Amino acid sequence: MIILPLQVVAIALLPFTLAARQPDGGVVHAPIVRRSHSNRVANLPKAVEALRKKYGYPATNVKSTNSKRASTAAIPITDEENDSSYSGVVSIGTPPQNFNLVLDTGSSDLWVATTSCTSCGSDIPEFDPSKSSTYKATSSQLEIDYGSGSAQGIVAQDSVTFGSFEMSQEILGVTNITSGLIDDGLSGIMGLGFASISALQTTPFWEALYNANDLAEPLFSFYLERYVNQANQISTAPGGVLTLGGTNSSLYNGSIEYLNLTGPSSYWLLTVSSVTVQGKTIAVDPLSGLAAIDTGTTLIGAPTPIAASIWAQVPGSTELTGDWQGLYAFPCDTNVTVYISFGGTNWAISPLDMNLGTLNDTMTGNANPTSQMCAGGIFDIGIGSVPAWIVGDTFLKNVYSVFRASPAAVGFAQLASGLSSSTGASDPNPVQVTGLVPLPTSTSTSSSGSGNSTSGKTSSGSDSPIKDIALSLTLLASVAGCFTLFL
Repeated sequence: MIILPLQVVAIALLPFTLAARQPDGGVVHAPIVRRSHSNRVANLPKAVEALRKKYGYPATNVKSTNSKRASTAAIPITDEENDSSYSGVVSIGTPPQNFNLVLDTGSSDLWVATTSCTSCGSDIPEFDPSKSSTYKATSSQLEIDYGSGSAQGIVAQDSVTFGSFEMSQEILGVTNITSGLIDDGLSGIMGLGFASISALQTTPFWEALYNANDLAEPLFSFYLERYVNQANQISTAPGGVLTLGGTNSSLYNGSIEYLNLTGPSSYWLLTVSSVTVQGKTIAVDPLSGLAAIDTGTTLIGAPTPIAASIWAQVPGSTELTGDWQGLYAFPCDTNVTVYISFGGTNWAISPLDMNLGTLNDTMTGNANPTSQMCAGGIFDIGIGSVPAWIVGDTFLKNVYSVFRASPAAVGFAQLASGLSSSTGASDPNPVQVTGLVPLPTSTSTSSSGSGNSTSGKTSSGSDSPIKDIALSLTLLASVAGCFTLFL
């Protein structure tokens, strides 16, 4: 018989505490659980290179001399691999088949692996179209490139349920995916960007609800849990809360600071104005500050000169070389304190999130290290592409984040007391993290989809509530293994 410590029991019960009805009438909170994998640090080079490719940056794995490098029910969601990514349970088909899909503000398409997939591993649950009476395939095929690989399949229409909301949605039924793009219980991606960047040329699930006035407010919001600093791998754990159609006032303090999007609605784009490291403020030129706010990416990618300036403020830090170029290492006993501003508040990033885990001598290229070295949470993404920054979960775990459709903005607020905060010392030997989720860089299709989404029904089949329902979904976050990137 195994006796569990009280702390473990408390973590296990947290999702059900979050699922309880909150004072924000009509809001449902769904539990999130995280799944973890081993040795994420070893897979960092592959993840970083995939993210560069996804955003159109040239490969940099060759050393360069000039480059520095709502209802009424709680909905289970999974958090994967010690903060690598976060996923939610989405039901597809009639009767519904349930799948863990990465919740990704850096893309706008919904795709799921199907039983016709010839390259899916046994650990990828697959959607069976033959068992859905509402599934309608088209003659169109589509390939979406995510940097770390691609997903190819058949454009189709079927019933999709998320929380208590149900609608007919255009999806990609995947028949072939690159090995390692997803695994460990994940079946695909649910994009939470805008319709303008949809490869399917359709309206994303959340935006279709907004267009139909089915949401209490024109927004959705995230609270993401932190486990990167845990000394041991945790296979499953509460991962936070996604609130669709509103905010959860119990999860943040004070007011939400909204920042208007930079440019038209596509990705959720803001402009980084400054970064403060170890007390030293680095001003960022607006021309090099455009940043995608991306729940599907684990780390923070910064332009080459800014990444170099950031790590120059950390004594003992060093740029890694070879396969590790672009990543930086620093003495594990150093607390790296970082603040980032998008033109308003200086938001703190916990030292816990800046420390991805320990590196061995081969990784650092130092045969006689004077201290143990750890990988840093900000890396050099390169220069010359747009957006210039990718701001992922390394930052987003430290704030309550809100993605608002109208007026288009991203908002941040201080987390409520007792939640993952931006304080605390880094663990000199934290669990090693994996998982990134990049934005698709290119797509190819034989013909475009219809782009039609039909909203207006709840999962019970009745007319969906209008203007007075905020659906709060707690994520069981599923972090894709091996720092796989999906945006």
